[in-house]
Amino acid sequence: MAVVQLEISRRAPYASGKSFGNVGTYEQIDGTVHYAVDPLHSANDGIVDLDLAPRDSSGKVWFSSDFTLLKPERIENGNGSVLFDVVNRGRKTVMGRFNDTGKPTMPSDPLDSGNGFLMRHGYSVLFGGWQADVPRGVGLIGLQAPEAIDADGKPISGRIMCQFQATHFTQFFLLADRQHAPHPAIDENEAEASLTVRDHPNSPAEPIARDKWRFMRFEDASVEPDPCHIFMEEGFEPGRIYQLVYTTRGSRIVGLGFAAMRDIVSFLKNASAEQGNPCAGGIQRAHAFGASQSGRFLREYIHTGLNTDEEGNMALDGIISHVAGGMRGEFNLRFGQPSKDVCYIIPKLFPFADTEQSDPVTGDSGSLLERLHERGHMPRIMFTNTSAEYWRGDAALIHTNFADMSDAPEESDYVRRYHFAGSPHGSANSFPPLGTREDGMRGQLPFNIIDYNPLLRASLENLDNWVRGVPAPASRHPRISDGTAVESHTLAPKFLSIPGVAFPEKVTRAMRLDYGPDAKNGRTTTLPPIAGEEFPALVANVDDDCNEIGGIRLPDLTVPVATYTGWNLRHPDIGAPGLVIGITGGLAGWVLPFPATPTQRATSGDPRAAISERYSSKDDYVAQTKKAAQTLANERYMLEEDIETSMQKAVVRYEYFAANGSR
Repeated sequence: MAVVQLEISRRAPYASGKSFGNVGTYEQIDGTVHYAVDPLHSANDGIVDLDLAPRDSSGKVWFSSDFTLLKPERIENGNGSVLFDVVNRGRKTVMGRFNDTGKPTMPSDPLDSGNGFLMRHGYSVLFGGWQADVPRGVGLIGLQAPEAIDADGKPISGRIMCQFQATHFTQFFLLADRQHAPHPAIDENEAEASLTVRDHPNSPAEPIARDKWRFMRFEDASVEPDPCHIFMEEGFEPGRIYQLVYTTRGSRIVGLGFAAMRDIVSFLKNASAEQGNPCAGGIQRAHAFGASQSGRFLREYIHTGLNTDEEGNMALDGIISHVAGGMRGEFNLRFGQPSKDVCYIIPKLFPFADTEQSDPVTGDSGSLLERLHERGHMPRIMFTNTSAEYWRGDAALIHTNFADMSDAPEESDYVRRYHFAGSPHGSANSFPPLGTREDGMRGQLPFNIIDYNPLLRASLENLDNWVRGVPAPASRHPRISDGTAVESHTLAPKFLSIPGVAFPEKVTRAMRLDYGPDAKNGRTTTLPPIAGEEFPALVANVDDDCNEIGGIRLPDLTVPVATYTGWNLRHPDIGAPGLVIGITGGLAGWVLPFPATPTQRATSGDPRAAISERYSSKDDYVAQTKKAAQTLANERYMLEEDIETSMQKAVVRYEYFAANGSR
């Protein structure tokens, strides 16, 4: 078994011994998982550079990862399923998503039990490290992976590309995506290193002269050479997109993150108590949830087909890849930077769909699932997306035949595709709407406030039941055939008819990128890549209120008091006001309430009907909202237990918007 030791550093009651319904109390276990995998085993085929990893005397490759496990004290009281949280950049996420603890990705306490949903339903929850460049010692969960070495036993070297975009003027950037472990420059005076800048991801890049920038940092009131930072005296302009290509040494084998997830869930399902399994005999099913970066990790895991362990056991039974769109990422790449998160620089985008897909430009064909089909052990998979990933330009590619611009064939028997209409990238939890986020990102309009966590809770329950034999609800997403999917640029006239709304100067699209002939094997040799033709950018069509009509529509959209989108333009104060927020991460949407009264509507010239014209009273609005929520519950896209909370939020929403409206 690849898990050789579950080293436990702490074991204590969870949530101060709180009891969760019939399941009872939970315990929290923290520690380190130690692994040893066989680089020659067929189960590990496809992990890039695993053949270059250092080996022990028996030929095994060792690595480790951090973990936190929440499990029922009496494991037999659980539901038999463990939910693996594909932590986002080392941060625990599923409590915020499913237990409503606050901000989904950065709650004040990432283990707050919140509404107790996961515990009340009996899930064990495993937070496991998979990302090899996460900094240690800062409360994050990461992977400790070996570096690839050459024939002389030295770290390999090669070319790498970093991308930067600032929200304020700065002269420095760390050579890493986010603030992760950087890839240092070999030669601080490298003449062949290049820096370019552009104003839009689909626009050509302009070179910046080599003497304008250096590998340096600011330390003790002076600038000094540093192989891990880039410095430009004139500064990096807010909003502009910079790409740096240089030579580095040292490549962590990031693809071992797949083995880390696969082998720990397989251990919890199959290992005995004598082997150190704290869940022995209590886990029959394993599901993984990943959002955004972590959802893209799951799409790459699916494409790589590594769902069978070295003993021939199936690892994951169910997968929810959330807000990943059609992207994957640098999760199995030499010099990989797993946090890179935009479809304008990610290698290996194609294929996007779970069914056979052809690219008329390159002549390529394939399916995201083909390696899983070849190896067997197919999990049940849900691809869930919001308006934000469609407006980024790539989400619709998972269900589009762009060879003739038709809908892709019906999904695989193992797949469901769900679009959470009108929703932002991250489920909202604040009210009233705000115009600036904690990270300093500022939009031209207040940020979208839709809370779609009820749809995620229903998705997880549907997934667990699907694995047990009860089919999940039908896919629901925009379609070309019924007019609910359209090219994003065609919606400009509708949005521009609303006072105070600006539309992107140029819509964003995923691009075909040529990273060289070895890119399919996880090695990029052409940097920067050669940009080819753009892919089509389809989004959900909108109604007269500019609310989306394709996908699963929450009561926010079916019984509306505002317009909700998945896109928001950058505020002029942070630069590039013609760009959608999220070109380099942090996707955001906007909300704009309807006029409160006909007088307000006439004064502003707003074409949307006033709130008082739509509903006779607050009671009328709440009654219609309850009916809409009940319909979703009947269709199994929402749980009955979430209807009451939906009503409470509807009251708050109505009272605020009816009193303020758009002015």
